[in-house]
Amino acid sequence: MLTGIWDWHQHLMIYKATLLLRERDRDGDREKRIMEAQLSIKKALLVLNCILLSIGNCGGPMIMRLYFIRGGKRIWLSSWLETGGWPIMLIPLFISYLHRRTTHEDSKTKLFFMKPPLFIASATVGILTGLDDYLYAYGIAKLPVSTSSLIIATQLAFTAGFAFLLVRQKFTSYSINAIVLLSVGAAVLALHTSSDRPDGESNKEYLLGFFLTLAAAVLYGFILPLVELTYKKAKQTISYTLVMEFQLVMCLFATAFCTVGMTVNKDFKAIPREARQYELGEARYYLILVWSAIIWQCFFLGAIGVIFCASSLFSGIIIAVLLPVTEVLAVIFFHEKFQAEKGVALALSFWGFVSYFYGELKQSKKNIQNQSQSRTPTPESEMSQIVDP
Repeated sequence: MLTGIWDWHQHLMIYKATLLLRERDRDGDREKRIMEAQLSIKKALLVLNCILLSIGNCGGPMIMRLYFIRGGKRIWLSSWLETGGWPIMLIPLFISYLHRRTTHEDSKTKLFFMKPPLFIASATVGILTGLDDYLYAYGIAKLPVSTSSLIIATQLAFTAGFAFLLVRQKFTSYSINAIVLLSVGAAVLALHTSSDRPDGESNKEYLLGFFLTLAAAVLYGFILPLVELTYKKAKQTISYTLVMEFQLVMCLFATAFCTVGMTVNKDFKAIPREARQYELGEARYYLILVWSAIIWQCFFLGAIGVIFCASSLFSGIIIAVLLPVTEVLAVIFFHEKFQAEKGVALALSFWGFVSYFYGELKQSKKNIQNQSQSRTPTPESEMSQIVDP
């Protein structure tokens, strides 16, 4: 009789263990589906931000150069336009707020998520961005698009260095290969920069534009990892809504910095006079200013969005990859010369991008396999833990 009771007890424990294992399997499948959905959303956001960054990185220098070659002379105004379109960000933020109210049905839904420490950090980044805007605008005013884009390409090396120092960026053989290829592509373009010097420009102005553009590359190479560090050190969960709030505050303070420069330089008073004298006409003058502000917003949102979805190094690589594309656009619209070196640089840039993307894809698959293996217990171990007294 005791033997029968013990057998019955054993069968009961095995049955309970089986039910528990099935329940854990269902929970595991549910967690896996949630992770896959989150990963899909993040990939979609990464694609969206890469598109925004591409539009801003190619269109921004083109429309800024158009302003200068057709009679524009206000450098502080151009730097102001790089972040002056910040009110545009209020539209997606307001839509996000309405969505949260509808979804959560909570009258106490927060309008903004940003806490004071992150606000101070974004304001600091904004002031640095304002300084970078002026350095870059000065370079665009004095240098051809091909030359300024070449100098900006060196930003990738500075981004990689600062990413290693600030966020302990880990480098793989694929990422190192991509950095080398993109840097070589930039160096190839340097072979014919002397022939791109604008007519009538003094040697002093050209050199000043060159070094200020290089300073802009160094500074923005520091800003990208700084944003990534801010995300990591923030004492709150970073969502894409919070990324847009970061963009809003950053551009607001950058615009305030440039507004001071415009006021001191009396640019606000000069705008109507410059519009009347503009080669393309007054209406097109203001149209260029408006579209410049919009396109540059695409650049900054795309840059910090890519950092949120991937890393500052990947954001720097996207910017470097688009260098030859900007070169081709300059040839098409501004009739700049397209030497063979630019074609080689284009091929090297895309080769570097493919190398980096392939390496990241392999690393991502490896991480997912390691996580699944570490989280999946064997049935024997589970059964022994439940049945054994």
